[in-house]
Amino acid sequence: MEAYDDDLSRFAADGATALPITNEQGYIEHDGARIWYATYGSGPPVNLLHGGLGHSGNWGYQVPALVTSGYRVVVIDSRGHGRSTRDERPFTYELMASDVSTVMDVLHIEKAGLVGWSDGAVIALILAMKAPTCVAGVFFFGCAMDPSGTKEIEFTPILKRCFGRHMQDYAQLSPTPDQFEAFSAAVDLMQQTQPNYSAQDLAQVSVPVAIVQSEHDEFIKHEHAKYLAQTIPNAEFVHLPGVSHFAPLQRPEQFNVEMFGFLSKVLA
Repeated sequence: MEAYDDDLSRFAADGATALPITNEQGYIEHDGARIWYATYGSGPPVNLLHGGLGHSGNWGYQVPALVTSGYRVVVIDSRGHGRSTRDERPFTYELMASDVSTVMDVLHIEKAGLVGWSDGAVIALILAMKAPTCVAGVFFFGCAMDPSGTKEIEFTPILKRCFGRHMQDYAQLSPTPDQFEAFSAAVDLMQQTQPNYSAQDLAQVSVPVAIVQSEHDEFIKHEHAKYLAQTIPNAEFVHLPGVSHFAPLQRPEQFNVEMFGFLSKVLA
């Protein structure tokens, strides 16, 4: 039986399960930053793109499951997050999408399934818009594509626990461990002003997309997720009951079932 962490108390104390050991990791220099990546397993490639202020270790419950199921998993610390560096420019989702594209090029990955969580979902969908031949499909979990889709944030105990874990992880992993406050402010500025894609933009998406929305998401309006599913051609809508913006940590098995269902279709 799956053990739930609905209030993120275990995540706050210990983080997610540690990523497996791999020799296939390193840094790629791109456009003013050093981008950290790691790969695991073999088979059809799947890129896992984490959320804002987090890092690849937040996928600790997904990576081993994907490897066991016969996928090659690529994790990438977004620019300025985790082990990756950034320059002085403001964050943009487009720049981070170009980082992902560069990592794929260096690793000779011609096409991958993209699983994006929060900011990572935006990055994944932008990459699908700009380089559709490289994207088999996008599992888009928990984010908006324009400012109308976000809620007013209430700093709940769950969010406080998650934020506290992000602070600890940043201090442990980042090459600039004492700059979390400036980093957080820069990410927040991006999130306040981006993304801002129109219905016409979304209608141009040509790859399979699953819009995945949790019942209790703290940040994203349910009606916005439905709008995305209705606006993106042939997109499907997936509802995750009982969980919030942190479903991959709260109830990993529930999240993984939906993720595998999508990947089995786009990477068949």
